Amino acid sequence: MTGLLPEGFDDRLPPFADAAARLEHGVLDTARTHGYERVDPPLVEYADELARRLKAGASRDAVRFVDPLSQRTLAIRPDITAQVGRIAATRMAHHPRPVRLSYAGPVLKLRASELRPARTMRQIGVELIGLDSVAAAREVVTVAVEALAAAGVQGVSVDFTLPDLIATLAGDSLAPEALAALRDALDAKDAGRVAAIDRAYLPLIEAAGPFPAALTKLRGHAALASRLDGLVAIAEALPAGVGLTVDPTERHGFEYQSWLGFSIFGGGAPGEIGRGGSYTIVHDDGSEERAVGVTLFADPILDTLGSARDRRRLFLPPGTDVETGRQLRAAGWVTVAALTRDDTPEAQLCSHRLGAAGPEPL
Repeated sequence: MTGLLPEGFDDRLPPFADAAARLEHGVLDTARTHGYERVDPPLVEYADELARRLKAGASRDAVRFVDPLSQRTLAIRPDITAQVGRIAATRMAHHPRPVRLSYAGPVLKLRASELRPARTMRQIGVELIGLDSVAAAREVVTVAVEALAAAGVQGVSVDFTLPDLIATLAGDSLAPEALAALRDALDAKDAGRVAAIDRAYLPLIEAAGPFPAALTKLRGHAALASRLDGLVAIAEALPAGVGLTVDPTERHGFEYQSWLGFSIFGGGAPGEIGRGGSYTIVHDDGSEERAVGVTLFADPILDTLGSARDRRRLFLPPGTDVETGRQLRAAGWVTVAALTRDDTPEAQLCSHRLGAAGPEPL
């Protein structure tokens, strides 16, 4: 059978490809109005260089091959954030901080997960590099929420987590092995394992939930005061109607984030449609730079939006004046001109036909 594709790969056909282009344009345009300028890193880099900048474990997702020219191992990116960090740390190291960058493009993973069977997907995101302050985080979360609203995603909610929570509370009171076991137990919401290590951490499991209630339960820990104040400042900047929750011990996927992590849900998608947080970029000379960013996942967002939105196509009958077509396109119409006498609006999947009085719905 011809036309088969490898497992985890699909063609994106009309009108889905058009919807994807509109989504990408809308998100990046929203970011542009906040001062984020686009970068476009290559699909392939040297494997060892890319692996140094990828978050822990992500390098295992990279598809590798030998470059016939250099004979060095190359890798197809499984994530774009690391590449943006490289650009900021090298090509744009001289740029005044903070530097605001946006990006969009495909990534490829060596193997798919059960929740996401696709091995290739598109990422759209923004990175604010040079700061990880509350103000920086507030801006990044706000840009993401505004971009999703502009794309038509409804029912957006943000779930915050505090990746360094356990280290902050434990200090030097737990051995490294016990601290790692406690993190895993809290991440799994395993009360029995948590109790076996230290019962004092059991209330953290119950703190997960709606924003106000969760913060009330966490306020009993004085060491978290500044972080919780930061969450409040971020939440207050978001539009009314955005759902807010806190899962303070969630760590899966947030291992390389520092004081803040967040997931974005919305549109009825079964899983997250975006993820971000604060993190550290390590430069080649060993110095560190703080940053905050967010990545939006185009595919689940498109699944929630459907494909037919704004698919207005105007059929121009044979003999329609060329200037008339220009004027209609300038007015926002997508025109499909009949090329033969046998062309019909139905065959060309048009929603309207040009009549004597102007566009007429079919």
